[in-house]
Amino acid sequence: MVALCVLKGGYKFFTDLLDRIKQMNSHMEKPLPLAVDFIRLRSYVDDQSSGKIEVIGGDSLENLKGKNVLIVEDIVDTGRTMERLLEHLKQFECKMVKVASLCVKRTVRRSAILGYRPDYTGFEIPDEFIVGYAIDYNEYFRDLNHVCVVNEVGKKKYASQK
Repeated sequence: MVALCVLKGGYKFFTDLLDRIKQMNSHMEKPLPLAVDFIRLRSYVDDQSSGKIEVIGGDSLENLKGKNVLIVEDIVDTGRTMERLLEHLKQFECKMVKVASLCVKRTVRRSAILGYRPDYTGFEIPDEFIVGYAIDYNEYFRDLNHVCVVNEVGKKKYASQK
């Protein structure tokens, strides 16, 4: 299996999840062989989706061909970013692709369109913009060890300088 971390927001969840898998492997008669890889996507400006996905980092994903892949993501909002990533990965002919997301937002948009749902979810959260535990707002707040909501004052203070 190849664990594919979606940077930057997913790195803390990815690290904690891999630590748990390694711990489980140490107690198994037949441990799960595990490789890691990284991909970087961009789809947000301030607290709004840009409507497009940019793959802006990572090695060639050719090594995923014929492999079982676990994508580890920080948050699924509308799901459009993950849908686009999954579509992008089809060209690499993975054996199987599953998605683990720390958080999934309960949004009106999701309910109305029955949007994408990851295979594995840590928490469902309200339709608020959260930060912390590597999830950012314009590159701020990744360093927090907890997750919290950014209020309107914080959004204005840390807005992008367009």
